[in-house]
Amino acid sequence: MITLFGTLGRYVAQRFALAVAGVFFTVFLLIFTLDLVELMRRAGEAEGATALKLARLALYRTPATAEQVLPFAILFAALATFLHLSRKLELVVARAAGISAWQFSAPIVAVAVLIGVAATMIYNPVATSLKDTATKQESAFFTRASVNSERGYWLRQRSVDGETILRFSRIDEATYDVFDVTAFVLNPDGTFLERVEANVARYKGNHWRFEDARVLSVGVEPQIVEGYLLATYLTPEQIRSAVGQSQAVSFWSLPGVVRTLELAGLDTTRYRLRYQSLLARPALLTAMVLIAASVSLRFLRSGGFAGMVLSGVAAGFVLYVATRIVEDLGNAGLVSTVFAAWAAPVIGGMLGSLTLLYREDG
Repeated sequence: MITLFGTLGRYVAQRFALAVAGVFFTVFLLIFTLDLVELMRRAGEAEGATALKLARLALYRTPATAEQVLPFAILFAALATFLHLSRKLELVVARAAGISAWQFSAPIVAVAVLIGVAATMIYNPVATSLKDTATKQESAFFTRASVNSERGYWLRQRSVDGETILRFSRIDEATYDVFDVTAFVLNPDGTFLERVEANVARYKGNHWRFEDARVLSVGVEPQIVEGYLLATYLTPEQIRSAVGQSQAVSFWSLPGVVRTLELAGLDTTRYRLRYQSLLARPALLTAMVLIAASVSLRFLRSGGFAGMVLSGVAAGFVLYVATRIVEDLGNAGLVSTVFAAWAAPVIGGMLGSLTLLYREDG
């Protein structure tokens, strides 16, 4: 504990935090640049899109993409920190003074955990909100801002008008209007009341407006109405969840979305998995640090910094791929969502700790 909060601990933590910031913002800038180039290429399709507006759009879109590379930013920053301390012989002096690998790794692990918590609770909601804003701006500039499905989407909702089952083939990501839509309106006792068909249903916040709708009721001839209103309690995030965009739901909103979808009788696996994955993020970042420490300790004695970097990158990549594979199994329902989210980070951290123990004491 003395090392963690003492002068050496603060020094190591500061070096690591600066390395994380440097790696992350370098990647952030690279993603922003590539996205801006792509938007400029599409500028011919945009109406009223200036270079400044496109740059702002790219800036709003970048945080959500950059969030995916955070584990590698932690891995590279940890390797860079150990490499710097090794080249300056600072780790050699620390070990000669009786400080173990666990003690000088503890500040880096602590910073990684804090970054993981902040990324989950603060960065993720902000990035999701900016992504929402970017989607709306993109819809204003370009005409390709909708999600399609050949099989169609199904959505069940409850409101003051009773229970309704909606089927639609396309949704506008900016306005949440749905197209080629059919609504099956049910009585409170669950029996069929009427069927409503329309080319488009406009989302108005607390209701849908079906334009030029065809209404079919039992025992009544079909009617064509200019506007058919259907109440809804669904929020934009819950509508996004219906089309499988779990990445577009922020951390704090995921529990509410899960509860709403469960009440509606819809599958919530991918949203529960997304929530557990965000909770497990500090563990994943910790595993990345332990992997970096385990591969770098060997070279504190024998050199070979290039090999250290390659070994660390390879091990981190294997852990990241294993995380994605287990999450895919969780999405498919083959394993529980808790296991799918936590298995790879916990096992990776245990293997990193075991290797570190072997190199330290073996």
